[in-house]
Amino acid sequence: MDPVLNPFAPGAGSPPPELAGRNEVREAVRICIERLRRARAAKSVLLIGLRGVGKTVLLEQMRRDAEASGAHTVHFEAPENRSLPALLAPQLRLALMRLNRVEAAKDFAVRGLRALAGFASKLKLAYKDIEVGLDYAPEPGLADNGDLEADLGAFLEQVGRAAQAANTVLVIFIDELQYVEEAQLAALISALHRCAQQRMPVTVVGAGLPQLRGRMGEAKSYAERLFEFAEIGPLAIADAKLAITVPANEEGVDVEPDAVDLIVTETQGYPYFLQEWGKCAWDVAAASPITANDVKGASSEVIAALDESFFRVRFDRLTPAEKKYLRAMAELGPGPHRSGDIAQQLGRRVESFGPLRSSLILKGMIWSPTHGDTAFTVPLFDGFMKRIMPGDAWRTAS
Repeated sequence: MDPVLNPFAPGAGSPPPELAGRNEVREAVRICIERLRRARAAKSVLLIGLRGVGKTVLLEQMRRDAEASGAHTVHFEAPENRSLPALLAPQLRLALMRLNRVEAAKDFAVRGLRALAGFASKLKLAYKDIEVGLDYAPEPGLADNGDLEADLGAFLEQVGRAAQAANTVLVIFIDELQYVEEAQLAALISALHRCAQQRMPVTVVGAGLPQLRGRMGEAKSYAERLFEFAEIGPLAIADAKLAITVPANEEGVDVEPDAVDLIVTETQGYPYFLQEWGKCAWDVAAASPITANDVKGASSEVIAALDESFFRVRFDRLTPAEKKYLRAMAELGPGPHRSGDIAQQLGRRVESFGPLRSSLILKGMIWSPTHGDTAFTVPLFDGFMKRIMPGDAWRTAS
C-alpha cells in the first residue's frame, strides 16, 4: 500500500493518529484547571509510567487542551544535566510577558518580572546554567534570598497573582521529571504548596518514570497530598485495537481481526510499539485488508527498527558493567526480579551491586517496584538484551 498515506506515527513524542484510552486522565487535568480558575483547591497531576507508554504525547495533548480552555502554559523537558531553576526561569519569563499584555494583570506581571530578576541574579551563583533575559530591576527583598526553596515559592506566588488578575491559570508542563535533583524537587513541591495555601491558580502537570513517585515523597513528605499520581500503562485490549483500526479505517483500509489480535499480542498494548507494528504492517501489506500474514511478515522489520532506535539509544549509554547487569536481568525474564536472584546470576553478593543499581536508576533504565525488587523501565528490553548479547559469553566478559 502507499507508504505516503501510512497513518501510523512511531517516533519520540510523535502524536499518534488515534490517542486511545487516555480520556480519564485528560479529564482529571481539565477539572484541575477549572477548579483553580475558580479559586478552588486542586492537586497537580503527575503521569507515572514506563518508556513507550505515551507520556510525552499525552503531556503535549493536555497542554493543547489547556491552551484551548484559555489557560496559560509553559512546557519543557528536564534533562539530566540542567538545573530546574535554569529551565523554569526563561519559561516563566515568557508566561509573565504574555500576562503583561492583559490590562488587568499588568502591575502583577511587572512585579513578577521584578521577582524573576531577584530570583535569577541571586541563584546564579549556585546554578550557573541560569540564562534569562531581565526586563526590570529586582525589587529588594522579593525572591532574592539566594535560597532556592524560599525564592521559588515567592517567585511562583507572584506569577500566580498575575494569572489570577488575568482570570486564567498557569499550567507548568514538565517531562522527564525524575531527572530533577531531590533538593530542587523539594523546592518545586514547597513552591506549589505555598501557591495552594494562597489559592493561586498555578499547577504542575508532569511526567516521569515509575521511580518518580518515591522520589517526590523523599523530597517532601507531604508530596502525596499535593499531587494526583496517574499510572499510565499499556492500553487495555479494546483501546489498543482502536489505536490500530481507527487510523487504518480513516484511510479506507481494513485490518482483519486476527491481524489486530496479533499486533496487540506482540506489542502487549504499549502505544509506541503499536505504532511501529501498525506502520510496518501497512508497508508490508499489498492491499486492504491487512492480514495476520502481513503482520507476521512485518515483525522482523519492526524488531530490527526497535533494536536500532528505541532500544539501542538506551543501550549505548551504558557501561560494560551496567550492560552485564541488565543482561543478567534479561536471563531471568521480563521481571520484576529479586535483586538477590540477579546477583546470583552474576556470582556475586547482592550488596556489591548497590552503586551499579543506583547508576542504572539514575540513568532511567531500572526501578524498584517494591523493596528488593528490580524491573526494567523499558518494556520488552529483556528480549533486546538477549538479542544484542546472545549466548553465555556475557557471563565471563570483564
